[in-house]
Amino acid sequence: MNVVITVDPRNGGRRTTDLTETDDSRLAEIADQASRTARWLSGLGRLGRAGLLDAIAASMEACRSRLIGTAEPETGLSRPRLDHELTRAAVQFRMFRDVLHDGGYVEAAIDHAADTPLGPGPDVRRMLVPLGPVAVFGASNFPFAFSVAGGDTAAALAAGCPVVVKAHPSHPLTSHASVEAIESAVRGMDGPDGVVALVYGQQAGLALVRHPAIRAAALTGSVGAARAIQAAIDERPDPIPLYGELSSLNPIVVLPGAAADRGDQIAEGLFASFTGSGGQLCTKPGLAFVPAGPGGDRLVEALRTRVASAGGAVLLNQNIRDAFLARAAVIERAGVRVSARPQVPSGEGFTVAPALLETSLPGLPAEITDECFGPLLVVVRYRAVAELDAALRAVPPSLTASVHTGPGEGTAGFRRLVDLLTARSGRVVFDGYPTGVRVSWAQHHGGPWPSTNTVHTSVGATSIRRFLRPLAWQDAPEWILPEELRDDFTNIPRRVDGRLEPAVQPVRR
Repeated sequence: MNVVITVDPRNGGRRTTDLTETDDSRLAEIADQASRTARWLSGLGRLGRAGLLDAIAASMEACRSRLIGTAEPETGLSRPRLDHELTRAAVQFRMFRDVLHDGGYVEAAIDHAADTPLGPGPDVRRMLVPLGPVAVFGASNFPFAFSVAGGDTAAALAAGCPVVVKAHPSHPLTSHASVEAIESAVRGMDGPDGVVALVYGQQAGLALVRHPAIRAAALTGSVGAARAIQAAIDERPDPIPLYGELSSLNPIVVLPGAAADRGDQIAEGLFASFTGSGGQLCTKPGLAFVPAGPGGDRLVEALRTRVASAGGAVLLNQNIRDAFLARAAVIERAGVRVSARPQVPSGEGFTVAPALLETSLPGLPAEITDECFGPLLVVVRYRAVAELDAALRAVPPSLTASVHTGPGEGTAGFRRLVDLLTARSGRVVFDGYPTGVRVSWAQHHGGPWPSTNTVHTSVGATSIRRFLRPLAWQDAPEWILPEELRDDFTNIPRRVDGRLEPAVQPVRR
């Protein structure tokens, strides 16, 4: 068996671990065990699973020091960033606890037997039920919030689905420590092994989605990774869904009034947004459309000053570092000029210099419309707002699109611009920056291809919908029905005979 290696991206130091890549026989054991634990999760019911999620959040927080200490040398991310991300992971579990208490996510509907215009109608009752074991592919850039203890895992467990995570090679020890924290919470509820499990190695990840026990897969990663996983899924005799959050440019439009009114403030926010966490965020803005003229000039100069004085950014692994340098070179060869790039001492690790590049309209080189994962921003100068229509249509759809407005810019032209951004993104940000995705009921974190390959979100309460399927019971005896579909159950909102009935009992928060 191949030993799993961990690498410190700050200096390139490699260390062997006590972990080994998962072989086929061990993978089969893990997948079969996940199938068995599905019955335990289902037996807990909504409120029991809510208690489990609460316990997992508490366990993650109790292990905070060990988890952060493990993640820092594996990712090069700062302690404050990791501390905040671990809190986010706990918040996600607690949000899904509240989703379970609310119960509306099951979409319970009851149509009693009745005479209809088409004749006698049977009694039909419908709600959403768990899909079964889920494969989750951990993300490189979020060792907690989008990995073993991330939102995909929280949503799947809330739905009643066991989870098998393919650990990301950038942080195998952090993944292992996270599973231990979750297992501690499961044991505290007298639960079985395998509610959340790990596999290591690229081949194990592909074999995982081929295994008949796995009923869905979720990925935060690249388009290339999604294609490889989908190809493995296509080898199955029965298809399963792959929910991929993939590639995004996240354009920002600064209108003339905004540049003139608060250009320096926008430059400060934009700099923080594209360089934060080394520019390794799926919502990092890669393009900023800035008007020509004095206001835009001042904004770009303020941005240039900040970039020129910035330090180096540690990227998560060698592949990301190499891809960043290659993409930056392609963009520069397309005639996009370098506006600012500080001198960063070369070292043994994966440190790069942030880069600010600049071009102008009309014309938008096709080379700049592919995501560059890392601290690089292309500023596109435009002369008139009317030029933005064609330019934005040349930008691939994204997770987000942002627009900064100034006094008096709420016109019909502004509405047309917003309509265009709305059609080509999953979240429109006004007078703000796309980085920082709130964990909440209303949040949506998805968008048209290539930002995602589905219409679903990977953040927010409705992300649970990915791991559920509808099931209807017709003329069923009451004792066989889930409690949510029995006539005397009123603790969740339900649609009864076509009318929405609110919950009678207050929802516990």
